[in-house]
Amino acid sequence: MYKTIVNTLVTRSILPIIIIGIAWVQEVLDNVFFGGKWIFTAGRGEPLYLIVFSWFSHGSIWHLFGNTVVFLPLSWLVLTKGIRNYFSIWLCVFFGKLINQIFWPEPAHGISDIVYGLLGYLIIIGILEKRVLSISLTFLTIIVYGYMVADLLPWNVAPGVSWLGHFSGFIGGIVSAFGTYREPEIRNK
Repeated sequence: MYKTIVNTLVTRSILPIIIIGIAWVQEVLDNVFFGGKWIFTAGRGEPLYLIVFSWFSHGSIWHLFGNTVVFLPLSWLVLTKGIRNYFSIWLCVFFGKLINQIFWPEPAHGISDIVYGLLGYLIIIGILEKRVLSISLTFLTIIVYGYMVADLLPWNVAPGVSWLGHFSGFIGGIVSAFGTYREPEIRNK
């Protein structure tokens, strides 16, 4: 039992590091060998498989750094709910990214739509579950990362930034929260 708990905690701790590590490897290789030209973008007219690759491609080291410092803590907070919930967010954001692929005229890349999916999930799950831990996660998320909600609106983002990617990621996280939420069982004594 103890070994299973430790293995689960290690897996949940390392998984986000491995994921963001892939993005860092891609960014370093891009800068060292390709002069910033080896990017994967998803957008109108691009192949659908680039949606997944685009999450690991960033415009600069600073773009990736900004996403990393938010991605890791939000990932770890979601993983307190379980790996199934975590991957549910990724799947819902993927489908949201399809909307981005259809409507956003410029190709986009970066893991920020996943970051917004994590944010949307964490804000909603506490409201749904009405448990002390879940509500605490929601309040912590709002206090620390609530400033990011402004970037869901088109007039609050810099030119060339896919606010629709942020918005569709956020909606994907909300959909995931509703999809993974289970009513607590009522036990008769």
